[in-house]
This record gives sequence, structure tokens and C-alpha cells, in this order.
Amino acid sequence: MSTDNDTSKCGASSTESEPESSACGASSSSTDTSSSCGASSDTEEKVGSTVDDFDADPGEFVAVGLGPGQPEGMTQRARAALLEAEHIVGYSTYIELLPDEILDAADELYDTPMCGEVSRTEEAIDRALAGNDVAIVGSGDPNVYALAGLALEIIESKGATASMLDFEVVPGVPAAQSCGARLGAPLVNDSVSISLSDHLTDMPTIESRLHAAAKEGFTIAIYNPWSRKRRENFQKCCEILMEHRAPDTPVGVVHGAGREDEQVEIVDLEELEELGETDLVDMTTTIVVGNEETYVWDDRMVTPRGYETKYDY
Repeated sequence: MSTDNDTSKCGASSTESEPESSACGASSSSTDTSSSCGASSDTEEKVGSTVDDFDADPGEFVAVGLGPGQPEGMTQRARAALLEAEHIVGYSTYIELLPDEILDAADELYDTPMCGEVSRTEEAIDRALAGNDVAIVGSGDPNVYALAGLALEIIESKGATASMLDFEVVPGVPAAQSCGARLGAPLVNDSVSISLSDHLTDMPTIESRLHAAAKEGFTIAIYNPWSRKRRENFQKCCEILMEHRAPDTPVGVVHGAGREDEQVEIVDLEELEELGETDLVDMTTTIVVGNEETYVWDDRMVTPRGYETKYDY
């Protein structure tokens, strides 16, 4: 096994005229043509290689959801898929969450820091096109604020097909569900998930979604509530919620669900904003805002499903 987070070794051809690209066509270093989150600012060149650049028969490509983070929270299918993969690609923090048995079984690991989504996803696809069986990993579920969709877009842009790579998504437990489980039963009725620190979505759009969800009475799961560059998003979120919900609305705050530094608190909505200045709220935190019927019982959030209107119990 080798760990390689600087350059690709997937077997694709490279040329001296492209020193800033890996042998798989994915960027291996920051350049002036890349944004801080890995997306290319040159709209005329979206990928560095195409399916025609590879001579080998393609391997398999699978997007794997790790769930909340601890090994026991991973599904058996996810574990099996990772044990079968020759190469594993992912955000550095997610690679570090993998059990030793999976790390030891992999031929190669490839990781990039935060905001390297495009480069590492393309790297994973190029490795599969070069004949390797590849897994790209993420926390939670690959279809919830994650890379399954991006992977399909890049595969298409390279002139390849999902069928060619036996593309598969292995679902994991999304953050909203794992955090909801820590809080009791806050999500048993209609709910909406919104990410506050999403560099792909402008804040006016996020604000519009928050207004609509809060006004319509949904339980709201808030992902990525606080980052150093977007702290005002959290403050604006609290203002919007207070505009539509009662100050004593129960709010569950779960930091690092399923990890060693996990913390869980239930507070009133009017107390939420002040938590933005604490270690409890950061990019590993998920916040669950109850609806108008949610209440706290025995230190647990309860959102009634409506059974009490039809049954006697």
C-alpha cells in the first residue's frame, strides 16, 4: 500500500506540455486557473483527459458513503466495497476515518485537503479508466451534499459512460439521520436539509430556502453551519429562523456525530446564535430545528407524526 496525495500513478499517458497535470489528468497542485475549492475557472477545459487517453480496459468505480464516521456506523456493503477496491480516493479527513483493515488492503490511497472535490473526483475516475478498481469515499451518503453527482458529470465529460465503469453508489447513513438518532426522534415528520457553507450556492439562494422551509413548518436539518469564511451565514440563518419560529422552539446541536469528539446539546432557538462562538458549532456540526409541534421530553426531541389524532394510546 502507498499513500500518494501529490501525483497520480494510474497509468494514463502524460506529456511535457502539461506539467501541472497528474498522469491521470487531474490537477496535482494549485494553479492560477483553479478556485480555492478545486473547481476550474477555465470553462473551456473542464477535464484534463478523456476516455481516449487510456489503453487499458476500465476498472470499476464506486462512490461509498462512510456514514457518521465510526467504523461500526459503516454498512456491511460499504466495508465490502472498500475491501474490494484497489485504490481508495477521498478527502484527507475521511481517509483517516477508515479502519486499519481497509487501509491495509488497499494498493494505493489518494487524498486531498478540503475543497479538492473536483481534482480528487477526476483523479479517482482516471484511475478507474486506467484499469483499476476504485472507490471514492465521503462521510454520510454519497448523494447528500457529496460527490456522486459530480462523478457522473465528470465521467460524461470525458466521453466515458457509467456502465463502462460499472458505476455504483453505496449509500451510507446521512448526517441528518445519524444526528437525529442522537437527539431522539426529531425527524419523523416532513423535513428539509440545507447547507449553510456551500461554496456552490450563493447566500441569497440559501436565505430563500431557509425562509421557505421555516415558513412552511418543516423540521430543518442544517449542514455545515459555521466556517471561518462564512460565519455571517450562521448569524443570518438564526435571524431567519427567529422570524418564523417561536423563541423556545427546540433545537438539537450535534457536533462530530459518531466520532471521538461527539457533543450533543438541545437548546431553545433563541440560544442558538450565541453557540456560533463556541467549539460546539463548526463544519462537523449538524443542527436540527424542530417544527411548531416539536417538544423536549426526557432530554430528547420529539416531533409527533400524527398518530395521536387517529389512535388511542
